[in-house]
Amino acid sequence: MAWWKAWVEQEGVTVKGSSHFNPDPDAETLYKAMKGIGTNEQAIIDVLTKRSNMQRQQIAKSFKAQFGKDLTETLKSELSGKFERLIVALMYPPCRYEAKELHDAMKGLGTKEGVIIEILASRTKNQLREIMKAYEEDYGSNLEEDIQADTSGYLERILVCLLQGSRDDVSGFVDPGLALQDAQDLYAAGEKINGTDEMKFITILCTRSATHLMRVFEEYEKIANKSIEDSIKSETHGSLEEAMVTVVKCTRNLHSYFAERLHYAMKGAGTRDGTLIRNIVSRSEIDLNLIKSQFQKIYGKTLSSMIMADTSSDYKNALLNLVGSDS
Repeated sequence: MAWWKAWVEQEGVTVKGSSHFNPDPDAETLYKAMKGIGTNEQAIIDVLTKRSNMQRQQIAKSFKAQFGKDLTETLKSELSGKFERLIVALMYPPCRYEAKELHDAMKGLGTKEGVIIEILASRTKNQLREIMKAYEEDYGSNLEEDIQADTSGYLERILVCLLQGSRDDVSGFVDPGLALQDAQDLYAAGEKINGTDEMKFITILCTRSATHLMRVFEEYEKIANKSIEDSIKSETHGSLEEAMVTVVKCTRNLHSYFAERLHYAMKGAGTRDGTLIRNIVSRSEIDLNLIKSQFQKIYGKTLSSMIMADTSSDYKNALLNLVGSDS
C-alpha cells in the first residue's frame, strides 16, 4: 500500500494500549521498579510496551504528580545502552520523537542522510507539519533551515521539496496525458541525454501525488524499457540516488519499504539499532502488522524471528512485545 494511504488502519496497529487504563498504578509500578538498589526491567517492559503513546504521556504526568520526578529522566538514570534508547523513544510523543531523530541526525560531525531521507520520504503532509512544529518548539530552530545548512546540492533540494508535503493529494485523480508527459520528461531528463537534469526528476517525484506517480512509473517503463529505479541508479549516485529511490519505493508500497528498512537494520554483522528502534517505535501504532506481513512475504521469515536472532535480553523482550505475535 502506498504511503499516502497509511493512516492508522486498526489491523495495522501492534500496540493498542490498555483498555481499562488507569495511569496511577502504572506510575507506581514504575516507581517501585526503579526505587532503591537495582532495577526491575521486566516491570518497566510490561507497563510501557503494553500502553499506547497517549497512555504513556498520562503515566508520565501521574509519575511527576505522585513522586515529584520526571519519568523520562528517571528511566535514563536507571537504564543503559540500547534498552534505554528504546524505552526513552517510547516516551516521546510521535512528532517530538521524529523531530529528535532528525535533530540527532544533523548535530555534531557528519550528517546521517539516511535518517532524514527515511523520515521525509515516508511521512504524510500532516505528519511533516507536526514534526516541523515540534522541532521548532524543542530545538528553537527551523527544520528546513537546518536541513539547508547541513546538506547541499541536489540532495538539499530534494529534502526541502519533500518537506513541503506536496505529494499528499489523496483525491486519486490521475490525468493520463500529464502522466505520459511526465514519463517523457523523465526519460528526456535522464536516459536520453548525456548527463542528467536532476531538477526535473526532483520536481516530478516531489510534487506529484502517489496515484499519479504510479501511472508515471508505468508509462516510463514502456518508454525506457527499464524501471524508474534502474534509471535513477544509473543516472545518480550517493545520497541523492538513495533519496530518489526511497520516494519511488514509498510510492509503490510503504509497508514493503519499512520491511526493507527493518531487514537492513539487522542483516549482516552487527545491528543498526537506531534504524531498528525508530521504525518499530514509530510504526507500532500505525501499520506495523502490515509491515510484518510484507516482511515475511519478502524475506521468508518473520520479523520477530530475526529480532530474536539479532538482539538479546531486555532489549529483545521489549522489541518483541512491541512487534506482537506472528499470527
